[in-house]
This record gives sequence, structure tokens and C-alpha cells, in this order.
Amino acid sequence: MVKKKSKQTKKIQNRRAKFDYALEKDLIAGISLNGRETKSLRLNHAHLRGSYVNIRDGEAWLTNATITSSPGFTISDTEQTRERKLLLKKREIDALIEAKNQGKTIVPIEFLTGGRYIKIKIAAGKGRKHYDKRDVIKKRDQERSNKIDLG
Repeated sequence: MVKKKSKQTKKIQNRRAKFDYALEKDLIAGISLNGRETKSLRLNHAHLRGSYVNIRDGEAWLTNATITSSPGFTISDTEQTRERKLLLKKREIDALIEAKNQGKTIVPIEFLTGGRYIKIKIAAGKGRKHYDKRDVIKKRDQERSNKIDLG
């Protein structure tokens, strides 16, 4: 009997992005990687803290995402934070350019490593001010206390 591979439940997320930005509709994009980076992502050796997406010459580039080395192979320091090309359709890139022109930032939300191909979820969002962040915390705490009262 053949055993099925269990899917990894741990995700590589940018949890800070949902707090720092008011995010809109998200897009799923392919990402250009080499073999060592693919292996590291499948082993969850990466983080998206402080990363963002640039549009240059009609192409989308992921900047400042860190993919660290795993046991058995090394990734040099310059390779860990290199820019990686995102694979998007022309109309999706045009939509991102339009969001940039409106003053929004394009941030990665999470790496999707469950399927055959590794993809990345990105979204355009407007940065929140400090008082907006306090409102988010206040609403979250109120919802949490309402769930406890009802439960």
C-alpha cells in the first residue's frame, strides 16, 4: 500500500502586512527560483518581513524576501535576499501599476508551497497610520471578548 505525502500545515506568512496595510484583493503569482531556494521554501526556511514588490520595465520583482539555507546545502548571503522575478500576466501587472499610481504599496502576504509549483500571494494596500492600528487592535480585542462571552 502506498502512503500519501502529508501536506505541510505551516505557512510562510507576512503576518505584519495585514496589520500595517489595509489590503485589497490579492493576486497569486508564480516566482522564479533556483533549486536550493525551492528546497528551502518547502522546508519553511524563509520569511517575508520587510519585503515588497517593485514594478520595473513592465516586470514585477520581489525585493527583500529572505530565503535561508537548509541543512545539507548553503545559500550565500547575497543570494538569500536577491530580487526574484514574479510571473504575472500583462493585465495583472497593469493593475499593479495602477495601484502604485494611486499611492498604494504592493506587499507579499504568503508563500504557497503546497502544490507542485511554489507561488506567492501578493496584494496592494494603503499604509495604516498609528491611530488606525490602534483601532484595529481595539476592534480585535472587542471581538475576542464577545466570542468569550457567547461561548
